[in-house]
Amino acid sequence: MPDTKEKCYRKEFITVFGSPVDENPTVVIMDAAFKALGLDWIYNAFEVYPQDLETAVQSIKALHMKGANCTIPHKVAVMKYLDHISDAASIIGAVNTVYLKDGETYGENSDGKGFTKALEEDQIPITGKNYVLLGAGGAAKAIAVELALAGAGRITVVNRSRGRGEELVELLLSKTPVKADFVLWDHSYELPADTDVLINSTSIGLYPDTSSPDLVYDSLRPQMVVCDVIPNPPQTPFLTEAQNRGCHTLNGCAMLVNQGAINIKLWTGLDAPRDIMKAALLKEFQ
Repeated sequence: MPDTKEKCYRKEFITVFGSPVDENPTVVIMDAAFKALGLDWIYNAFEVYPQDLETAVQSIKALHMKGANCTIPHKVAVMKYLDHISDAASIIGAVNTVYLKDGETYGENSDGKGFTKALEEDQIPITGKNYVLLGAGGAAKAIAVELALAGAGRITVVNRSRGRGEELVELLLSKTPVKADFVLWDHSYELPADTDVLINSTSIGLYPDTSSPDLVYDSLRPQMVVCDVIPNPPQTPFLTEAQNRGCHTLNGCAMLVNQGAINIKLWTGLDAPRDIMKAALLKEFQ
């Protein structure tokens, strides 16, 4: 008798929208995770320009995709094209993860949670510490809000745009218990001596860019922790400058893996194989 079992040849599809996006390594960790979970799913990166973002979001519904990630420069702009946004993402003012449920799009933000998890894994305490945050975009907002809710003592936002920087500080002061202040980044920034953690949340240094944030690097002290949210390359010139001055550093890979684990739970309902994802990412950059 012939096999009459019904077969499905359609593969579930998830993407990341960004520009630039060709060098985004999220594909590597997601492929490894889906394989480990026994899911025949496809994750792909799409170059999406700002003027095409609305159409890209509409495609999630039209193609019945499980969801998408949003990266630079879409994390804030994407919000106006979604049907629902989580409370956390609303406070942060940015979305990096979209999932489809009952034919409607939902926006969530795993950036900040991925970052605080990375600090926890590296045994870097958050409570009561003084943070300097370079940038005030979508990733910066997510990180700042999660740090504030986790008990950070003070967050200094350093940004080239006064409006965006002051907006983030006002958000922190009005929605969280943290102390916060703003510094206009119109000069080489000198770190306060009591800085505990410095975070680059900008795209400065993202491949193929080899530049570093405009800082007085001699103001770095060995007791400081220096973090970069950029995963590609894992060792940015910014982190090298910090290591040369004796600082403990944390690259963007751990944050990316933790974000991915949260996203997989949203898309599949399954717990992500984080160790396998991290190994796949590190192998990619060997």
